[in-house]
Amino acid sequence: MPPDKQTNTCDLSTIARYYGRKLEAHGTNAQGVDWNGEESQRLRFKQLSKRLPDSGEFSVNDLGCGYGALADYLSTHFGPFTYHGYDIAPEMIRAARQRFISMPGIRFEESAIPTVQSDFGIASGIFNVILSNDPLAWQEHITTTLDRLAETSRQGFAFNCLTSYSDPEKMRDHLYYADPCWLFDLCKRRYSGQVALLHDYGLYEFTVLVTKTAP
Repeated sequence: MPPDKQTNTCDLSTIARYYGRKLEAHGTNAQGVDWNGEESQRLRFKQLSKRLPDSGEFSVNDLGCGYGALADYLSTHFGPFTYHGYDIAPEMIRAARQRFISMPGIRFEESAIPTVQSDFGIASGIFNVILSNDPLAWQEHITTTLDRLAETSRQGFAFNCLTSYSDPEKMRDHLYYADPCWLFDLCKRRYSGQVALLHDYGLYEFTVLVTKTAP
């Protein structure tokens, strides 16, 4: 198995195929990346981009980029930026490259981790679909991925997870519901003294914003 399709003991190939089937069934829209709808997708991007600068050029690594919806959002709401999207599903990368074929500042790569440095890193939804992976191994996968996100983000990074505070009757066996307190503590102790936990925007998830401390 290629190294970009496996982290620790977690097999990401089945997850890549899961998302490939979603894209085939629904196309390049929110359902095609396994979200409920466009409105919640935009709300999600709003939380994830709260530490991006209002002015001046910046660079972004988008981990779990799908067909490039975050690049669309950034183009609408922010000034000049360069963007590098990563996804483990080759179908997503092909679709994204086709959509942004004439935009040289936007690139896409099939990978489970960022491969270049950027000002900011963003990871949306990449920890949600666990399928048959072991939950303890999945926690290690999350930590390893966040380590790499922190290493490749100069100014800060943001990510989201489904919340363990979700209503039990709405939880699904193939999804992973993370403990926001555990991840807040992990980020606070491991990456930066400046960490924000957003759990108040009406979705069954939370967003963590990590701002790098000054050297």
